[in-house]
Amino acid sequence: MKRLPAALAAAAALLAAAPAAADALIDNVNGVTLDDRGAPLRFTGIVITREGRVVKLLQPNEKRPDRPDWRADLKGKTVLPGFVDAHGHLMELGFGALTLDLADTKSLDEALAKIAAYAAANPERKWILGRGWNQEAWGLGRFPTNADLDKAVRDRPVWLERADGHAAWANSAAMAAAGVDAKTATPAGGRIEKANGAPSGVFVDAAKALVERAVPKPLPKERALALEKAQLALLSVGVTATADMGTTLDDWQALRRAGDLGALRVRVMSYGAGLEDTLRIGVTGPTPWLYGGKLKLVGVKLYADGALGSRGAWLKAPYADATGQRGAGFYSDAQLKNLMSRAAMDGYQVAVHAIGDAANAQVLSAIEDLAQTYTGDRRWRIEHAQIVDPADLPRFGRNGVIASMQPIHQPSDRTMAEARLGPDRLAGAYAWATMLKVGGRLAFGTDYPVERPDPFAGWAAAFTRTDAAGAPYGGWQPQEKLSREAAWAAYTSGGAYAGFAEKEFGRLAPGMWADFIVVSGGDPLLLSPSELRAVKVEQSWVGGVMVWEGR
Repeated sequence: MKRLPAALAAAAALLAAAPAAADALIDNVNGVTLDDRGAPLRFTGIVITREGRVVKLLQPNEKRPDRPDWRADLKGKTVLPGFVDAHGHLMELGFGALTLDLADTKSLDEALAKIAAYAAANPERKWILGRGWNQEAWGLGRFPTNADLDKAVRDRPVWLERADGHAAWANSAAMAAAGVDAKTATPAGGRIEKANGAPSGVFVDAAKALVERAVPKPLPKERALALEKAQLALLSVGVTATADMGTTLDDWQALRRAGDLGALRVRVMSYGAGLEDTLRIGVTGPTPWLYGGKLKLVGVKLYADGALGSRGAWLKAPYADATGQRGAGFYSDAQLKNLMSRAAMDGYQVAVHAIGDAANAQVLSAIEDLAQTYTGDRRWRIEHAQIVDPADLPRFGRNGVIASMQPIHQPSDRTMAEARLGPDRLAGAYAWATMLKVGGRLAFGTDYPVERPDPFAGWAAAFTRTDAAGAPYGGWQPQEKLSREAAWAAYTSGGAYAGFAEKEFGRLAPGMWADFIVVSGGDPLLLSPSELRAVKVEQSWVGGVMVWEGR
C-alpha cells in the first residue's frame, strides 16, 4: 500500500479526527457577519448540523441546546465568516512556496545575489524556477536581460516569472534549451523583448510558451505538495473558499486526488484554463459540488490582454511612458465572441481577463452581443477590470456584469499606473465605487500569488484607497472609496455570488456552510485601517470543522 505524502497524511488525519456532531455548538463568541442586505449581524453562538451547516445564529440571552453532542467555548473571541477570494491561482501559489521567491527584492543586484545563492544551495535542481521579480520595484527603468541573469547562474537554465505572471525572464541556458534564438518568430498575443535583433531574455504573455515548453513538468507528488502549501497559505489568512482562475487538466486531477484522500480543506470554485482544458475537465458541462461542497468546475477563464506592468495590457491610446506601444488584444472581436459563445453553449460561466481600457471595451461589447442569445442568469465576469474608459463604466450595469477586482492592486500599482497612463487617464482606474453605482457587481480577491492572499490588507485598501503607510493622504482617486461594509461584502458574499455559490457560503446564515474564522484584534468594523491590516487569524473552520490553527 502506498504511503501518503507527509503533508497530505497530516491533513487527512486532522479531518478524520475532527468532531462532527448533530447540534454542535460554537459558543461564547463575539461574532459578526453580514445579512442578506449587507448589514452587520452580530451573534454570540452558532448551532451546526452534523453535515457542517448552520442551524442558527444565537443572540446573548438566547437558549442554547440542552445537550449538544459537542461544544466549543471560544471565550469571547471574534468570529467572522471565512473570506472568499474571487480570483487566485492555487497551484502557482503552492509552487511559489516551493521555488525561488523574488517578491521581496528591491534591486536587480539584490535579486541576482538571491538567485545565485538559491542555485548554490540547490545543486540537484536541473532548472532554477521562481517568480516575483518586478523591474518597477527595482527602479531599473528597463526589463532585465539574459546577460544580467547569466551573471548569477550560467551552468543551468533559469526561468523566473514576473510578479504579475504575464512575463518571464530567462538566462541564456534556458533560451538554448528551448531553442529560442534570433530566428524565433513572435507568437500572436505575445512579445519577445530584444536587443540588437536577438531575444534579450524577457518573454511577455503568449511568448512565454516558447521557453515554458522546455521546462520539466511537475510530478503528481509535487503538485500534491504545492496544493497543500497553497491551502495552508490561504487558511492562515482566513480564506476558506477561492476561485481558481485557470485550472489546467493536471491541476484538476491534483484537486480530485486531494479530494479522494480527504485532503481538500479550502472550497474551490474552478475555472478551466481556456476552452480546451475546460471541455476536457467537464466533458458534459459544469460539475456538481464534489467532496461535500469542496470542489466544483464552474466556468472557463479566457484572456483578452496582458498586464499593465509588462505593458501587455491593451489600451485605447499609447502608453504615456512608451511611445507607440498600446499593448495587444489576444483575440479579434469575432474570435473572442466565438470562444465565449462555445463556453456559454455548454452552460459554463465565462470569466475574461481584461486590464486595459481597450480590452475591457472589447469584452463588454462581446457580452452585450451574446446576452441577447444566452439569456438567463449567466453572471458574465470580467477579471481585474483595472483600467476602464469612463464612458464604458455604465456598460457593466447593463447586463449585471461582475467586476472581479483586487483592491490590493491599487496601492501596489499606483505609481506605475500613473506612469503608464499619465494623469488625464486615471478616472476609470480601479473604479470600485462607480462599478456599484452603475449596477455592476463587485467580487474581490487578491490575484495571489501576484499579491499576498491576505484579505485584511485588501479590505483596508478598498475603503481607504491608501497603502499600509497611509499614503497618499486622503486616498488615491478618493471618489472610488467603498464603505467598509460594501468592501467586506465584496470579499465574502460577493465572491460567492460570482461563483454561483451565494446560497452555500460567503455569510453565516441558517442552511449555509459553517465556514468561519477566529481572529485577533477585536471587531473589524470598529478597527482603524492600520489595526485591520494587523489582524491575525487564529483558527479557520470549514463546514464546522477546524482545519487550521495558528501556533
